[in-house]
Amino acid sequence: MTKQASMSLFVGEALTPHPYANLGTDLSSPIRKKLRPHQVAGLDMLRASLGSGNRRVVVQAATGYGKTLLAARIIEGARAKGKRVIFTAPAISLIDQTIAAFEAEGLQHIGAMQASHPRTDASAPIQIASVQTLARRSVPQADMIIVDECHIRSKVIDDLMASRPDLYFIGLSATPWSKGMAHFWQDMVVPITIEELIDRKYLSEFRVFAPDVPDLSAVQTVAGDYNQPQLADVMEGKNIMANVVRTWLERGENRPTILFGVNCQHAKDLHTGFEEAGVAAAYVDGMTDTIERKLIEKHFRAGEVKVVCSVRTLSTGIDWPVSCIIDAAPTKSIMLHTQKIGRGLRINEGTEDLLVLDHAGNSLRLGLVTDIYRHALDDTEPGKKQKVEQTEKLPKPCVKCECLHVGVICPNCGHEKKPQSGVEAADGELIEMTRGKVKKVAGPSFDEKQKFLAMATWVGRKRGYKQGYAASIYRKKFSVWPHHTLDTRAAIEPDQAFLNYQAHLQIAYAKTQGKN
Repeated sequence: MTKQASMSLFVGEALTPHPYANLGTDLSSPIRKKLRPHQVAGLDMLRASLGSGNRRVVVQAATGYGKTLLAARIIEGARAKGKRVIFTAPAISLIDQTIAAFEAEGLQHIGAMQASHPRTDASAPIQIASVQTLARRSVPQADMIIVDECHIRSKVIDDLMASRPDLYFIGLSATPWSKGMAHFWQDMVVPITIEELIDRKYLSEFRVFAPDVPDLSAVQTVAGDYNQPQLADVMEGKNIMANVVRTWLERGENRPTILFGVNCQHAKDLHTGFEEAGVAAAYVDGMTDTIERKLIEKHFRAGEVKVVCSVRTLSTGIDWPVSCIIDAAPTKSIMLHTQKIGRGLRINEGTEDLLVLDHAGNSLRLGLVTDIYRHALDDTEPGKKQKVEQTEKLPKPCVKCECLHVGVICPNCGHEKKPQSGVEAADGELIEMTRGKVKKVAGPSFDEKQKFLAMATWVGRKRGYKQGYAASIYRKKFSVWPHHTLDTRAAIEPDQAFLNYQAHLQIAYAKTQGKN
């Protein structure tokens, strides 16, 4: 059998004029999604790699790429040839989600490899298993194994690749940059980057703020990342925790938010801090059962929960309508950094951009996620230190508003960075916070300023504050007094974002009083 013939057993041959549009086991499904150009490109690149003789290929599927749909099409191609497939998920909690997604694409006869699971069926030609379950059981008959989140190295997968050269392995990951992956996987294809997905409007623009950069000089490194107990000691102080809450109240715009803490206790404390500030919040960790997590997701989607606090549990495998990320957990891992920010890059109606409140300074140390990428698998030898590849100039916070950017002029407040002796000035390109291309961002509009002033006027009257309250809070918000063209008599009931901002000012004032 030729190389071209063998690889076509899995990604499918052209059964219609379009090479991939109608591959599958159930072409009548009314809800099948149409492949986007970058997904078609991914299948083309995968086919070419397999056709060249590779049997272990990684597809770098950036956040928002649609890797579940890609996996469904790969499985369709294999099933059209009568082949059996195992799909491995990184966690047991993702088993049901994966089965539902595959069935929505018309895949049939799917079994689950999980104790007491109602879909257990050893005869099914498509098996969905967690990596943990696969490690405890004998591997069923298969022609292909698709490894989701393949950057999470596991001994069972490494051993299978070493002992079963007859199997095809397809790895899927937004960040397949783990140390030494090239010693197990033969090739990596990169259909599209995060920056290109943003350019093509598949992902949202984003802004990054770094209000707190803790001193991590005394924190040791363990296994390539910060020592978690020591890191927790640095991050758990009342000042840091209060700043996280106050910053969200000031800048969070009442957006649906996911927060990442250093460890479970840190995330729990931040959860308590939000609740004490009157913000509807929830907490999730690895021990949160499926039913409770689904209930939290339901409340989050309904707007009944605004902030969900976690550690790393929510950094992969979720598709919630997130438009704000609070990162309060420093890391040295570009993979973890990219995965966390990626949770909010999908476009959500009503908030077409992502707001990142980076209290950990990860964007300062590691770079912006649009500037982090790799074109080849890491080939670091065991026992050697992985090389750190810096491809772009790291962003710095604006001295006026603390927004991260890499240009001369801050795209958030317009402040111009003045060159100083011994300091290299950027080349003048404007980016939107975390973008590598020129794009000027407009400040608040006249209507937005008028709305804010009218809400402040309403609150001042309703609560009997002294005359001048509205102008004073307006000045705190926009750094200038209200312009004479604004209507100072108009009053409208405040929205939650305004009330959050007011709460932030009250907390800040109470803190200053406590120091006196």
